[in-house]
Amino acid sequence: MRTLDILKLFTIAAVTAASAASVSAQGPAAADPAQPQPAQASPAPSRQALIEQEQAEKQTKLQPYTTGRAERIFERVDRVVAGGGLKWHPFFENAYSGGGFTLGAGRATYVSAYNYIDIRGSYSIAGYKRAEVEFVAPRLFNRRGHLSLLGGWREATQVGFYGLGPDSAKDDRTNYLFQRPYASALLNVFPTRRVLNLRGGVELTQWAQKPGKGTFPSVETVYTPETLPGLGAEVTYLHTQGTVGIDTRTAPGYTRRGVFLGATVHDYHDSDENFGFQLAEYEGIAHLPILRETWVLSFRGRVQSAFDKDGQQTPFFMLPSAGGGSSLRAYSSWRFRDMNSLLLQAEWRIMINRYLDMAIFYDTAKVAPRRSDLDFTKLQDDFGLGFRFHGPFATFLRVDLSRSRESNLSFSFATSAPF
Repeated sequence: MRTLDILKLFTIAAVTAASAASVSAQGPAAADPAQPQPAQASPAPSRQALIEQEQAEKQTKLQPYTTGRAERIFERVDRVVAGGGLKWHPFFENAYSGGGFTLGAGRATYVSAYNYIDIRGSYSIAGYKRAEVEFVAPRLFNRRGHLSLLGGWREATQVGFYGLGPDSAKDDRTNYLFQRPYASALLNVFPTRRVLNLRGGVELTQWAQKPGKGTFPSVETVYTPETLPGLGAEVTYLHTQGTVGIDTRTAPGYTRRGVFLGATVHDYHDSDENFGFQLAEYEGIAHLPILRETWVLSFRGRVQSAFDKDGQQTPFFMLPSAGGGSSLRAYSSWRFRDMNSLLLQAEWRIMINRYLDMAIFYDTAKVAPRRSDLDFTKLQDDFGLGFRFHGPFATFLRVDLSRSRESNLSFSFATSAPF
């Protein structure tokens, strides 16, 4: 072979080796672009992307909430009981505690967007009667004030009186009757948007105490005016009152949180200067929500003290008392009376549904002739189970089943919250 041919062969071999080395150094990505490349795997979607995808799918299936039949019934009842702009409405307020089952109706006439006149009346199974006309201005002072002008007449035919003091006996009950016309003005103001509460009022009223009806003896057959101040009296009072308080509750008629702390002073001026007196009342209420308000622990304490004016006496039918549906629930209304009273209450409220609560409660109370005797000895108490049908701001039916040392089982019905 010629030398020239040998040089050509070496040159071709060198070029081929250089090309192979270049392809190996660049890797597969530098291979012939005409050849198809292997597909790379897509990254997994993030958690945020999955959540957004699920939300987008749910939005395509959303439908407006439809209330059930039971909810529609409760909403209707709540609107009717609270007024709801209706002209005719039910009115279940008794003339006086202890009158029993009560039926009544009222008619509201609006004189402006919010102000109205309400004419109403009720009659109870015990013959208690009540008739009233009220003008209400609920949004004074940029919604910080509430004004009520009220005139009416009441009669309670068989109010129970068991004697004075903490040791009065259940079997010593007597009955009395009273008739009472009245005219009043009450202004409620919240200067700091429902925190500071100021209330003031004036009332002209007459209490005419007369022989009682019913199956129990009338009070004048057991007592005399000398042994029982105010027996058979007909007293005309100019009644003034003032309250200073702190109120963070949603509404007094129904709430699941908030507190109320208040002090009230009443002055009852008797023009004849026989039965004039003053009454001081101190009250504290606390609602403590638990588990997002599905449970609520509620507490109440109240002290009332009456003070005779010089040379005058407090009539027996105006004395502080304990007993009835809003105090000692297992005891009869007005069961204990004296110059001073102490009331303590506790409830564990459990939400059953939007319109129904269940409550386990305990009440204890005491009356005494002297304020210094309001200690924790010889307390009367009871306990029980209750159910409350309510709306957002009002309780329209309360049923309590309770027990005490005087009663094995007692039922009480009311159209308001206990506190």
